[in-house]
Amino acid sequence: MNSAQVEGAVRRAANSETMGRLARLGLACRGVLYGLIGLLALQIAFGGGSGGKEADKTGAVETVAEQPFGTVLLWLMAVGFAALTLWQLSEAVLGRGQVKERVESAGRTVVYGLIVATLLGVLLWGDAGSSTDKSSQDLTGRLMGLPGGRLLVGLAGLGVIGLSVYWIYEGWKKKFLSDLRTGEMSPRARRLAEKLGMAGYLARGVIAAVAGIFVVQAAITYDPDKAKGVDSTLRALTDTPAGPWLLGVVAVGLLLFAVYCFFEARWHRL
Repeated sequence: MNSAQVEGAVRRAANSETMGRLARLGLACRGVLYGLIGLLALQIAFGGGSGGKEADKTGAVETVAEQPFGTVLLWLMAVGFAALTLWQLSEAVLGRGQVKERVESAGRTVVYGLIVATLLGVLLWGDAGSSTDKSSQDLTGRLMGLPGGRLLVGLAGLGVIGLSVYWIYEGWKKKFLSDLRTGEMSPRARRLAEKLGMAGYLARGVIAAVAGIFVVQAAITYDPDKAKGVDSTLRALTDTPAGPWLLGVVAVGLLLFAVYCFFEARWHRL
């Protein structure tokens, strides 16, 4: 079998009906994950804590594991996110889109792959792994140990800030709608998808902007502990003049984005 035949076989597998259904399951699971992170953030903002859980993917997975039939739910999520990982990998490697789109797919491949690793860690070893805070600090420390490490960390922080601007732009201009089969949606469903997507992308943009600032601060001060994951970034919002209300607004944005993910599961272009 030559390379063209292999590529054709991979494309057929990636575009198969079964893979499409599994990818839609993964998009729904993505909504569950964002919803749980949003709920944990709300608890931090107005409940004085989150039951000892981090408001990030690790805390969300641990929350699922504690529910009735939690193991079954985690296996479903593992399958769904594995399908998302393979789908985005195929888009990055074999996609016919623009370079920007293929880079975005490569980034999503890494993110979804890490979520699969977290899920399997809980299912097979009972360990959700490091929180995003610990992972961010460890990665920052390793980068700083390289030649020109502070510059690399600073550039990474600027990259995260750039991503935040991109997400805010995507939300404000409703660019995310291009990923949906809007022609098949009723006018009411389209309007609702617009509002949910706008709120969700703006909330994600705020979180990424604050996280990026922390990474730049870590580079300037030469202190890896200044880098923050999702949990500490969210908690830092309560230290602003707006207090817990800003975190509350961002948490609601994450919850709305979680609902938007279910719209994606139904109408996303695959």
